[in-house]
Amino acid sequence: MENSEYHLVEAHHRVPGAMIGSLLIANRGEIACRIIRTARAMGIRTIAVYSDADQDALHVRQADEAVHIGASPARESYLVGERIIAAARESGADAIHPGYGFLSENADFAQAVRDAGLVWVGPHPDSIRAMGLKDAAKQRMIAAGVPVTPGYIGEDQAPDRLQREADAIGYPVLIKAVAGGGGKGMRRVDSAIDFADALTSCQREASSSFGNSDVLIEKYILSPRHIEVQVFGDTHGNVVHLFERDCSLQRRHQKVIEEAPAPGMDAETRAAICAAAVRAAQAVDYVGAGTIEFIADASEGLRADRIWFMEMNTRLQVEHPVTEEITGQDLVEWQLRVASGEPLPRRQDELAIDGWAMEARLYAEDPAKGFLPSIGRLVAFDLGDDARRYRGRAGGGDIALL
Repeated sequence: MENSEYHLVEAHHRVPGAMIGSLLIANRGEIACRIIRTARAMGIRTIAVYSDADQDALHVRQADEAVHIGASPARESYLVGERIIAAARESGADAIHPGYGFLSENADFAQAVRDAGLVWVGPHPDSIRAMGLKDAAKQRMIAAGVPVTPGYIGEDQAPDRLQREADAIGYPVLIKAVAGGGGKGMRRVDSAIDFADALTSCQREASSSFGNSDVLIEKYILSPRHIEVQVFGDTHGNVVHLFERDCSLQRRHQKVIEEAPAPGMDAETRAAICAAAVRAAQAVDYVGAGTIEFIADASEGLRADRIWFMEMNTRLQVEHPVTEEITGQDLVEWQLRVASGEPLPRRQDELAIDGWAMEARLYAEDPAKGFLPSIGRLVAFDLGDDARRYRGRAGGGDIALL
């Protein structure tokens, strides 16, 4: 669908400070369904967007209204910000919630939403930019007194300089693209002789995936734990944490199992890492839901002096339900209230851990081909009724790589 096919109308005027009345969800699948559930409970009208591939998808059926935004490939639909904003105007939406993935951490899109007179359910574009590049984010964290992983984050990207820095850090090291994520542009190097080839490969992939070949180098932690802290800020200067999650079980740098609280986390270490996460959020005047990710050297258990900042995700994350389960809070409701101008629903002293939760992500994969992503017809899909579950597909639907 071309932009000219849209009939553009002005979004109706929303009284500043009033609760969002209608919400367009710029995403698909289970996160769109998740947002619809909370919005409906709050009396907020929901608008879904969909590509050709998703015209019969679950989120389209669950929303109060749905707008078609283009062909099946994401680059022709979900990644085209102009079409999403046009859909919001066409449907009379007050606000846009980006979900996660797609344009959720795109500062230019966030700014365009605000410029269009719509409420952006997320952090200020400047905060997204501040944390968008791993090297710049680390520099900011150092200034804020947040411990960062030992390594090199300099501007000099000459191969010989990077080689010298890696040699000085000591192998193994990790080469990481300063932009992007998801394991792309990342290589472990175990010896000096392998560094040059790994660097070339990493830079090539980073350039192709993110349009930026710059890298940083970190000490590779041999007994790692991936610990992250949920943070939340509002427009009144308040920032709180909602404790930690453990996301150490991964495949191809993609999280598979998440749990909260982190196993083996003592009170002293928890206090230190959560305080560091709050400082990190405050350093960028953060508003909304965000996650501060840390890497821990767990060779001698979890210790406050062996946990370092890695990066910040400036959005809601797939694993947010485990935090909701142990705190009793609805983080999507928090997002919508904060975006409407309300203060945080709870103070730090009103938040506590109650119980334990684990989340498992189910993937469509082919075990015979190294568990690579698989496509095809989903014939039957029944998760039972014994656990909280989010889904974006139902039996009889297609699974496609978009």
